[in-house]
Amino acid sequence: MTMLEVEGLSVSYGHVRAINDVSFSVKEGDLVSLIGANGAGKTTLLRAIMGGLLADAGSISLHGIPLGRSPVEERVRRGMYLVPEKRSLFNSMTVQDNLELGTYANRRQLNFAEEVKRIYSLFPILEERKLQLAGTLSGGQQQMVAIGRALIARPRVLLLDEPSIGLAPLVVQQIMDVIVQHKRQEGLTIVLVEQNARLALRAADHAYLIEIGKIVKDGAGDELANDPRLTEIYLGTSTNEVH
Repeated sequence: MTMLEVEGLSVSYGHVRAINDVSFSVKEGDLVSLIGANGAGKTTLLRAIMGGLLADAGSISLHGIPLGRSPVEERVRRGMYLVPEKRSLFNSMTVQDNLELGTYANRRQLNFAEEVKRIYSLFPILEERKLQLAGTLSGGQQQMVAIGRALIARPRVLLLDEPSIGLAPLVVQQIMDVIVQHKRQEGLTIVLVEQNARLALRAADHAYLIEIGKIVKDGAGDELANDPRLTEIYLGTSTNEVH
């Protein structure tokens, strides 16, 4: 069953068209990666899906229900959550207080005490730092808080914008392991925007290549990982070196 459907989406900044007639779908429980160079429109696409940017044309549906021009808060209530590239934590608040904000839209349905235990089991370092101000954490720990805040909301669709940026490889792997674990165990549907094409394609059930605001190629993650042209441009290695 299709969880997320984007049809003919176009988004502009003033007179500049950033996204042009983009269509793609995400099946329930799949991880779909959107890859492309800086400036290709990947972040703009996620922001439009989340309702942070109004589209010039096109439609977005969640589980078959059109979202129209519903605001971000309504999309969160319907089960969509975005982890932005810059994390958007409240630096002067503690780790635990930041996590609690993830329950805001669905406070009546969520038991924070139970949910936060689940997040601490995924990221044990956060329990150790739960009373520490978020702004004093390392970049990797801040990303864990941002993802934990999203997961605590029990989303149906998780939108991730560049979760690996600026992080050490071991931290990136830990975070990706948690994301993939949730996909497999919880049936979480994920849309991953990631400039690290190798990482994105390795995790993806399906992937889309975006160039200058348009989807120019798509296929299974392993299929695109072994595409000679894509490999040369976006992975910077030969197909024999892609794992």
